[in-house]
Amino acid sequence: MFKRIALFLATNLAVLALLSIVMALLQRAGINLGNNGSLLVMATVFGFGGSLISLMTSKWIAKRSTGAHVIEQPRNESEQWLVNTVRRQAEAAGIKMPEVAIYDGPEINAFATGPSRNNSLVAVSTGLLRAMNRDEAEAVLGHEVSHVANGDMVTMALIQGVLNTFVIVLARVVGRVIDGYLSGNREGSPGIGYYVIVFVLDMVFGLFASMIAMWFSRHREFRADAGGARLAGRDKMISALERLSQTYGESTLPKTVQAFGISGAVGHGLRRLLMSHPPLEERIQTLRNAPVEQVRGRVVT
Repeated sequence: MFKRIALFLATNLAVLALLSIVMALLQRAGINLGNNGSLLVMATVFGFGGSLISLMTSKWIAKRSTGAHVIEQPRNESEQWLVNTVRRQAEAAGIKMPEVAIYDGPEINAFATGPSRNNSLVAVSTGLLRAMNRDEAEAVLGHEVSHVANGDMVTMALIQGVLNTFVIVLARVVGRVIDGYLSGNREGSPGIGYYVIVFVLDMVFGLFASMIAMWFSRHREFRADAGGARLAGRDKMISALERLSQTYGESTLPKTVQAFGISGAVGHGLRRLLMSHPPLEERIQTLRNAPVEQVRGRVVT
């Protein structure tokens, strides 16, 4: 668990570090970012640019990073069942039929990704097909279709873009104040101290931004569970989560799609703030306590 969190943080902080270096080089090259308007425009371009590119290429990256086999023509009864189930759930959720794929992974897991509600991919692991019965697998597919129907991929990309922009702007505004105080408010171009301060602030604010992003991710996981219960049935969704809890372990999914998988990880304290998924026991209890009307009918998008 700690290794996975460390990798997640390292990736996000590395991106912010790269942005910090690029913007410092632009300033040294004579592009004035001291003006608040220029800073905001540049921060928005950098902040949203990476998130939107990641969103637009998410299906392509997911297929190649997992080695997923997209079912174009079902080769057996199991693949036919997967396609038929996703088609039925997509129609009930009011979205275009996603691509359906299987990837080789020993754990019970599945994920959904794609740039929009009508251009998406739902994939399940070979471990899930071996370990779950049809009712449980149906609930997992409902969970992933609900991620798509709720627009979670787009929402998380936009949230990350906003957070990146906020980090970039705030780090430089606070950096100017600190550098001005330490240098006695000297005039002229910022010195090396300013860039060091900004770099450190990018890392610190980036950590808090990651916590906010993961809070949103956990919230949307509860919504996807409720959507899976509406599409497949509450008892099936609870059974699927209970089955998942029996084989809890490290996910083999790439970091780019782990937030949209059915599986999560166990964590407490600070680690919990950086989890993309709520603890399974909380997800199960939330479904059990939900009013009947919240787990009936179509997915609310």
